[in-house]
Amino acid sequence: MSHELNRHRPSVTVVIPARNEARNIGYVLDRLPAGVQEVILVDGSSEDDTIAVARSCYPGIVVVRQTRRGKGNALAAGFAASTGDYVVMIDADGSMDPQEIPAFIDALDQGADYAKGSRFVAGGGSDDISPIRHLGNLFLNGVTNLLFRTSYSDLCYGYNAFRRECIDAFALPPAHDASVPAYWGDGFEIETLINIRVAKEKMDIREVASFEADRISGESNLRTFRDGTRVLVTIMRERFTPRSRVAAAPTADLSRPVVIDLPDRTLQASRSEAV
Repeated sequence: MSHELNRHRPSVTVVIPARNEARNIGYVLDRLPAGVQEVILVDGSSEDDTIAVARSCYPGIVVVRQTRRGKGNALAAGFAASTGDYVVMIDADGSMDPQEIPAFIDALDQGADYAKGSRFVAGGGSDDISPIRHLGNLFLNGVTNLLFRTSYSDLCYGYNAFRRECIDAFALPPAHDASVPAYWGDGFEIETLINIRVAKEKMDIREVASFEADRISGESNLRTFRDGTRVLVTIMRERFTPRSRVAAAPTADLSRPVVIDLPDRTLQASRSEAV
């Protein structure tokens, strides 16, 4: 498969949440396929040189400053700042290979609304998942597939791509609301939340084989039992929360200014266009 995207197809934004990933982010950016129109790094108050390294590797990168904490909030901020027709979400630790992006884009080009990465379909795999996490993933997969009549093989993997219209279905909390310390969905439960919500909206979901390597450097912020419990609570909340209540929940207001940190200045970029 070619690792270059067709320049005549819909535009692509890659969103990368990162906190203290200076040793890893260069690998991710260097392996992005040609043809990606926009790369957004969402910085979670890094204390190292994550931003500087990212800019040196990819001068055109857009840096968004995260308002609250957690991977979910970082992704919400990245989605709010994105402009592409297709959006790809990928981790900054080097465990997900950016050269797999064309496979995700192919699934969207073929009609999928949501391309879900999976380590457990033919062609996928993992060097990182522990036996305990694997068992937990199987259990959570089974519960989700039973309750929502889905057929996910890898519920908790965060390498996904989707059409821009999916952002409405995610119904994420407002990305830059600092009036509260946290919303449900700000943490690692974000992947489960959006996977379930696109399924509830009857969107076309297709799984794409992906291989997960060990992170290049550092330690993950994921905590197996704490975050596994949050995923299970998310599944139950989504099962017993009416769709009308989800639709009525506060969501990212893209007409509000989003603080974007560019290499030479900080500006207030108006995001008035509809998602």
